[in-house]
Amino acid sequence: MTNGDIFVGEMIGTAILILFGAGVCAAVTLRFSKARAAGWVVIAFGWGFGVLAGAYTAAPLSGGVLNPAVTFGLAVDTGVWDKVWVYLLGQITGAMIGAVLCYLTYYAQFQANVRQTGTTEGTADEPVPTLGIFSTIPEIRNPIANLITEILATIALALPLLALVGNNRHVEGIGIGQIAGQADGIYGSGIAILLVSLLVVGIGLSLGGPTGYAINPARDLGPRIIHTFLPIPNKGTSDWGYSWIPVVGPLIGGLLGGLIYNAAF
Repeated sequence: MTNGDIFVGEMIGTAILILFGAGVCAAVTLRFSKARAAGWVVIAFGWGFGVLAGAYTAAPLSGGVLNPAVTFGLAVDTGVWDKVWVYLLGQITGAMIGAVLCYLTYYAQFQANVRQTGTTEGTADEPVPTLGIFSTIPEIRNPIANLITEILATIALALPLLALVGNNRHVEGIGIGQIAGQADGIYGSGIAILLVSLLVVGIGLSLGGPTGYAINPARDLGPRIIHTFLPIPNKGTSDWGYSWIPVVGPLIGGLLGGLIYNAAF
């Protein structure tokens, strides 16, 4: 596959991922949304469906990686690094585009994030901070604990993913429903995309409570950049002091996942 195919595939796939993921967070968070307060289970499944839609869309062009941490894990496992920069560029660009698309989808709700006349302070009708729609925020701000959570959650993504997709040096993966042209690459099996999507749902349900499970540097950094510049009323801080954890943690987790898989299988 060419660098252009990789960039376009990862950009489009990651944009779809963020549109779905940020979209479900907006649906659950914002006033005047029919899904407001629908809860964590809805968010976990929304992100899982985002992986499903984005990866299936991108697979014929780039393999549908959509995640710099997974890109690093695959590079460590296979020893192929020359295309990594193209994947990362497409993923970050796509994440920013997806954040803008989410903003446009919920534009009326974002603009309504103001104090209404007669609203009692402290009620559910108050304006809400919006960073959590676009990026992750820890429930307890403890940098060491937050970093460990992101590392472990990303290992929990990378190891099963590598076992599912396999590669030429190890196993072939489950190999059901091959996508044309991608028999040996990540997500080469059509069913593997579905299973990885369910894996992401499981990580969200089981490991997402402490930090919001970034497990993907592009998923957090790209939308955080966009949030900084969006003209959202009462949007609150973009929390750049925390921003390194959902980038560094998943990258470490992806690298460790690749090393563990390479050593054990």
